Amino acid sequence: MRRKSPTLAAIPVSVLMLAACGGQPAEQAAEDVGLGEGPIQSNLSIVTGGTSGVYYPIGGALRTIIGDHLEGQSASVEATGASVENIRLLNGGEGHLAIVQGDAADQAFTGTSEFEGDPIETYSLAVMYPNVFHAVTLTDIAEEKGFECFSDVVDSRYSVGDIGSGNEATTKQVFESLEIATTEIEVQQLGYAETANALSNDQLDAGSWVVGEGHSGITELGTTEDIHIIQMCDEEREAIVSGYGGYTEHTIPGGTYPGVDDDVETIAVWNALVVSGEFNEDQAYDITKAMFDNIDEVIGVYAPGEEYLVPESIENSPVPVHPGALRFYEEQGVQIPDELRPGVVQE
Repeated sequence: MRRKSPTLAAIPVSVLMLAACGGQPAEQAAEDVGLGEGPIQSNLSIVTGGTSGVYYPIGGALRTIIGDHLEGQSASVEATGASVENIRLLNGGEGHLAIVQGDAADQAFTGTSEFEGDPIETYSLAVMYPNVFHAVTLTDIAEEKGFECFSDVVDSRYSVGDIGSGNEATTKQVFESLEIATTEIEVQQLGYAETANALSNDQLDAGSWVVGEGHSGITELGTTEDIHIIQMCDEEREAIVSGYGGYTEHTIPGGTYPGVDDDVETIAVWNALVVSGEFNEDQAYDITKAMFDNIDEVIGVYAPGEEYLVPESIENSPVPVHPGALRFYEEQGVQIPDELRPGVVQE
């Protein structure tokens, strides 16, 4: 893949207009705005995901950190369809900070999958924790349908996730890696809460939750229904991990969810906090530093992420690191690989 610093043509018109509203004539803004050179935003919009997911409360923690520790700055948290929509909101200037899945960020950067022919460059401030692929069904459905490996969902009613979400993008990439055509499945595009309701009401056979381990929505479903998580068999994990998307193998320990006593083998993808290329370098540095100086506030809303919420996790970034964040990590002594430095071209 090729990665390079954004040219003027890659900078959205709406962002240039925002820069002009900040006190520069539009012509000057168009000439001046480059990587890390945009205006400081006093009121930041953090785009996250559904209110029942992990992104939304993490966004709330970041809002508090920004409001409490960065003078003259405040933030709001927006519930969205998650990763793919969030990247498009950044590109359109309607969001400033976005929590996204790494595969969606990489697809956007390289102009593939959901972003085919329409690449959108974003840059990481932080890498947060891995999202784990859960193929969730009910025990009686799994027995009736013979769901032993993930590929057994062929010919079933399957929710790939909300329209425009990273959940949908990951599920479609998994299908592609396993050479499963969407025409072989009765595809539904439901959010997490809607997927849980559809399972309970016999309107669905299974659905994807690409979320942090221990997700409350799956836990809640497991308190009212006998749930089953369909495993990825060995050859399936190998095909997905060796294919596109930067996935890793992952084991969901038995006991993570009610009634799921055995380990479940699956795959995972890292989440990142990203911004557009023109996001102000000093502001990016300040936000990254404030986040890690007050990381307990983030851990407070998502305790399973504690082991991952450290500066060294940036090495798993799916896209280059923003120059302001890069300065912070270098101060911490974190070694950033060359391919994650902005402006480096990858082959």
